[in-house]
Amino acid sequence: MASIFSIKKKSSKTTRELHIPEHIAFIMDGNGRWAKSRSMPREYGHSKGADVFRDIIRYCGELGVKHITVYAFSTENWKRPENEVNAIMKLLAKFMDEAFADLEKEKVRVIFLGSKEPFSAELRERMEKLERDSSVYERILNVAFNYGGRDEIVHACNELIKEGVTTITPELISSHLYTRLSPDPDLIVRTAGEYRISNFLMWQSAYSEFYFTDKLWPDMTHEDVDAAIAAYSGRERRYGGVVEKKEDAKS
Repeated sequence: MASIFSIKKKSSKTTRELHIPEHIAFIMDGNGRWAKSRSMPREYGHSKGADVFRDIIRYCGELGVKHITVYAFSTENWKRPENEVNAIMKLLAKFMDEAFADLEKEKVRVIFLGSKEPFSAELRERMEKLERDSSVYERILNVAFNYGGRDEIVHACNELIKEGVTTITPELISSHLYTRLSPDPDLIVRTAGEYRISNFLMWQSAYSEFYFTDKLWPDMTHEDVDAAIAAYSGRERRYGGVVEKKEDAKS
């Protein structure tokens, strides 16, 4: 079975000169449109998209990205046709099969973002087991499944209320998010020509850099990832402040 998380040294001079983000998040959009353009059912697009997901995650590992978050299934996606939802659930089960097989070798911590309650008991049990078994590793893959950014913030606030917290601070909310074990994403990549956040990492993306591409997710390549990171590398992250350039400092 092919490895999902292989890490290899990159020898490309261009790649070495890029500023590799610590955390990249992907909004994997366009599977259905990709399939439709080929007169195929939407399920076929999701299957192809899952193959590309494995390849892109593997490549990010090669580049040295320590945290990756993927938007795999939103809280709104349950509204899709039943056969499409069932196909996505099967892809989730297949992903877990591969992750369990690769776990000891690849040493990646898998965390599912979102409520597990709507899933079957079998899927829930396997998701929780994968999280437990991989919890000893440092590199993190966050899989947003049945995830919504607003729901996540509400969930964090409700957890704080249960703990008896009377004064809520940004730091407390951050520490109760599903993503609390990862830093906020440095770079968020959205495919398929859409220019919106779609309820994804709404709290965490406050200072993230965004990269949008017209490429449909199943058409994404290593070169597209390089282009996103190159764009990110050329930006100044000021976090609301001012970055003083060397020539300015001398004047």
